[in-house]
Amino acid sequence: MKVLGIETSCDETGVAIYDEEKGLIANQLYTQISLHADYGGVVPELASRDHIRKTAPLIQAALAEAKLTAQDIDGIAYTCGPGLAGALLVGSMVARSLAYAWNVPALGVHHMEGHLLAPMLEERVPAFPFLALLVSGGHTQLIRVNGVGDYVLLGESIDDAAGEAFDKTAKLLGLDYPGGAALSRLAEQGNHDRFVFPRPMTDRPGLDFSFSGLKTFAANTVAQYPQDQQTRCDIAYAFQAAVVDTLAIKCQRALSETGLKRLVIAGGVSANKQLRQRLGELMQKLGGEVFYPAPQFCTDNGAMIAYAGFLRLKAGEHTDLSVEVRPRWRMSELAKIA
Repeated sequence: MKVLGIETSCDETGVAIYDEEKGLIANQLYTQISLHADYGGVVPELASRDHIRKTAPLIQAALAEAKLTAQDIDGIAYTCGPGLAGALLVGSMVARSLAYAWNVPALGVHHMEGHLLAPMLEERVPAFPFLALLVSGGHTQLIRVNGVGDYVLLGESIDDAAGEAFDKTAKLLGLDYPGGAALSRLAEQGNHDRFVFPRPMTDRPGLDFSFSGLKTFAANTVAQYPQDQQTRCDIAYAFQAAVVDTLAIKCQRALSETGLKRLVIAGGVSANKQLRQRLGELMQKLGGEVFYPAPQFCTDNGAMIAYAGFLRLKAGEHTDLSVEVRPRWRMSELAKIA
């Protein structure tokens, strides 16, 4: 079975092809970062228009990369949600149109399930059950994963997601959008002892997160000190350390409560070097294992959608040709795969 995956939930257009026997055989990605940089964030209407321009050429490029034709495709998976409604509609319309023209089944995939399953594209994959930390620009969640579609939400952010807090703090430091990765590079030159930021919601029970107050603390610190280069580096270090510590503390707490020994980290922030190092050290200390997607599959991409779609199409799932998107969609609503 060969599945074409289409991702258009926000500001990346991703198209990939997953082959049941060979694995990932094509992966095409176009990022809109330069398009939105002047605005300091994603402009939904511009994102939708750019997806319209890029999706069809990327599908053609993916077919060429895999040395396939339309007749070789057995199913189409596309991101149905969550995400920007207009952007999602582009992927949905293209996928549904091709499914009708090619006479193959199509299926809308949950964007965060795609992220959660992205580590399965690697040679070393986690066995079920495991604990998943999903950290991206829009989500910070701890989930017990018993199997595909069998998800138990243990905790989530009650306000800003970790990735969103990274980008907003980077903007305070004068870094261009998206600033999360730039902030991490700045933090590498930071003084470890100059500033100490709070670790929000770690002094109380529970597995929920809150990063809004941490962002405000960073804003107040920026306002109090002259913004020379070293001060900016020191603030970046203190902020990143606070986020990494908070995520690690909550992961350790969740692992203790569930008794699980396998931890999966996925989503855009999972590419952060300090987070990977800290959680690797944590799992080594606990005698467990940690799993990550490759850096290219941490951010939005078509490969994770093709793979998640393959699993569900293979299990017999498909929907009719009506165009539906779900900008808000909880993973608890997904069906379990036996």
